Parts: sequence; C-alpha cells; structure tokens
Amino acid sequence: MKSSPYSSHYEKLRTWLKEQRDESGLSLRDAADALGRHHSVLGKMEQDRRKIEILEFVRYCQIIGADPHEGLNVLIESLEREGQH
Repeated sequence: MKSSPYSSHYEKLRTWLKEQRDESGLSLRDAADALGRHHSVLGKMEQDRRKIEILEFVRYCQIIGADPHEGLNVLIESLEREGQH
C-alpha cells in the first residue's frame, strides 16, 4: 500500500478510535455488528489497512459513544503541529 503524506495524522486518529472503542467496552466484533459491517473491515480501519470514510467514522463514533468532533480535533491538532515546524 502506498504511503500517504497524511499517514501520521491518520495514525493518531486510528489510535484515538481504538482507545475510544476499548473504553466503551465493545469488542471489535460487537462494534462491527452494531455498524452492520464485518469485523475485519473495522480491524483494517484501525490497523491502517483501509481508509477511514467520514460517514462511517461518524457512525462508528456514535456506536462506541465517542464524540466525532473530538476525533476530528485530534486530526486537526496533528495537522497544525506539523505546520508549526
């Protein structure tokens, strides 16, 4: 898979998503069932083997009880830090 110039920023978002899911107490399979997707789809999303689609991101956040605004802030802060260098 070709690396994106935004990979490090997405990695921060992926880490945040996984932490939020872990805090929710939902397993990957439980979250995937609630989202109506196969668990491998969410696993790939959390492991940087699949792009994060915005609508899927918002729905995933709703399922795990995470605020999607907070996740977007993680991404925005990462981009802003890069711009300061």
